[in-house]
Amino acid sequence: MEKAVQNVAIIPARGGSKGLKGKNIHPVAGRPLVAWTILQALQSKRIDRIIVTTDDRDIASVAEAYGAEVIERPSGISGDQATSESALLHVLDRLEGERSAPVGLVVFLQATSPLRKPGDIDRAIERLDAEDADSLISVTKLDDLTLWERQANSWKSVNFDYRNRGMRQDRAPQYIENGSIYLVTPEVLRSCGNRIGRKLSVYEMEFWQTWEIDTIEEIDLIEYYMYKKNLAIQDSVTDNP
Repeated sequence: MEKAVQNVAIIPARGGSKGLKGKNIHPVAGRPLVAWTILQALQSKRIDRIIVTTDDRDIASVAEAYGAEVIERPSGISGDQATSESALLHVLDRLEGERSAPVGLVVFLQATSPLRKPGDIDRAIERLDAEDADSLISVTKLDDLTLWERQANSWKSVNFDYRNRGMRQDRAPQYIENGSIYLVTPEVLRSCGNRIGRKLSVYEMEFWQTWEIDTIEEIDLIEYYMYKKNLAIQDSVTDNP
């Protein structure tokens, strides 16, 4: 009998961080940062395994305490120049060596983007399935943002024409890839070497969910939204690390 496939959540969490030392285990709303993404994955009804890939023993200890499996990330793919895709592929290679169910879907969750509402992960997977897509990114809509970029010694309006602004509501909507949720089949990840490939779907989230943590100042902002939106209350998850 053929084994059922698994949806595997993979959370990359390196130890090194230039912007905020120890970022992935820095306290946020009373828990280490990486713990929030683990807890959100535990709440999902569509995720079968949760794996944190890390090069840091302290992060590994926190991950295990909160209920995730840990796969050690080799030094060769742990530096500042290493891609997230290299970590995802390393985990897939490790899992292929096991006698467990094959991976049907990689659920790539960034620990630095913890502003996920209950059900976001499952709804994203449902969207991917409904559209028979091969990969998915979470996005947020730009709400009346006018973007400029510097080109040599001049400035250029990017998403509008400053000479003919027109009405905001008449502009085609544009979206930000917010980095919170990525879904990709192992076949696409391997063949394209990218988290995005073949037929792409998107899962739209609210604009406040765009914020992520890269600096100490952003922790206050993330905590504000976690408490304001009741994301810091995880009643359905026992928290005894």
